Amino acid sequence: MIKAKGMILALPAAILAVSAGTAEAHVGHGSAMGFTTGLLHPLSGIDHLLAMVMVGAFAVQLGGRALYLIPGAFIAAMVLGGILGASQVSMGPVELAIALSVFALGLAVACRINPALPAAAAIVAFFGVFHGHAHGTEMPDMAAGLAYGAGFVASTASLHAAGLAIGRLTGELKGRLGNAVLRAIGAAVTLAGASLIAGAV
Repeated sequence: MIKAKGMILALPAAILAVSAGTAEAHVGHGSAMGFTTGLLHPLSGIDHLLAMVMVGAFAVQLGGRALYLIPGAFIAAMVLGGILGASQVSMGPVELAIALSVFALGLAVACRINPALPAAAAIVAFFGVFHGHAHGTEMPDMAAGLAYGAGFVASTASLHAAGLAIGRLTGELKGRLGNAVLRAIGAAVTLAGASLIAGAV
């Protein structure tokens, strides 16, 4: 089972790495070169960082198969979005959609919203496409773009893992304290998302 879960998360990374070579660097962001740059890139934007951590926390909240299907759905959709971005396919107000993802995922954790697994996977996949698209246009049109794409996906998976860890650690707190702490974190992210939305409109 553990091996299968690892393959689910590793497959999108391989796909994005293969597809990343056709992308161009986005004006204003500088050259995105190599695995290290791709690895660090998600950490440079608070919107991406918060959303990706919340995906992990949301997965813990749902439990069971969601622990790997929710992060897997986000990463797979992000790969698709990266391909669309690299191909210069327009998707409308991408930054607004990303801000909405921070708000919605934070709210889901804060309010302990527990949709059915297919619906939850569809929601995170929807947002994952926009996150991938935003960075697909920033990947360089050269061999280094392959490494950049692999680094970006690896970093995303690590942020999901951080969210999973936060969810599990708060769950180990005694009584209702853990639930209150995780919901407080979700509430803080929701407020951050609302601020990001205000800045995007």
